[in-house]
Amino acid sequence: MKYLLPILDSTDTFAVNKIICIGRNYAEHAREMGHDPEHEPPFFFFKPQSALAQNGADFIYPHYSQQVEHELELVIAIGKSGYQIAEDQAGEWVAGFALGLDMTCRDIQKAAKAMGRPWELAKGFDGSAPCSAIQRASLADLEPFGELVLTRNGREVQRGDWRDMVWSIPALIAEVSRYVRLEAGDLIFTGTPAGVGPVEPGDELVARLEGFTEELRLQVVAA
Repeated sequence: MKYLLPILDSTDTFAVNKIICIGRNYAEHAREMGHDPEHEPPFFFFKPQSALAQNGADFIYPHYSQQVEHELELVIAIGKSGYQIAEDQAGEWVAGFALGLDMTCRDIQKAAKAMGRPWELAKGFDGSAPCSAIQRASLADLEPFGELVLTRNGREVQRGDWRDMVWSIPALIAEVSRYVRLEAGDLIFTGTPAGVGPVEPGDELVARLEGFTEELRLQVVAA
């Protein structure tokens, strides 16, 4: 099964390959989670394609969790294959961008960490990576856009400037490609700013990028 995202202002679609998620890429978020961004550099992990959810889809609250949290992210779409990419050339791999949410079962994640176990169940469940349509764009095209903002039931809960990432977009592309070959169709969820918090069934989440007309909306529903 191919997982497809619409491309804005086009009848074409973006066939999603890998979903690569960056952790601790904003210093204030690293601190709010109890980590030191000066000594613990960002890392990355993967979500399965089944984690992808399109704009407007209901987010089904996992029945096994009591603490699901939102993490607002800028998503970079990769347009071609590359391995061990030089940072000063990495912008050539950017095909576009989108808005995303890394939905996380925080209680499951904490329990797994405490036992030294992987925490895919907390991050990689079905529908855990809602994503807007893809805006075709170069890295330079991102510059006019402002801060990332997330509201929960109309109240602002997250705000952050994507320019404040610990690792820039070119640095992320270069670092990830040191270990895995990037392919056309890959999505990089670039990390979340401070302000992550809980969601409950009945909530409406709206993510936006200042200056960008597309919004990411989802309704949280009980399992």
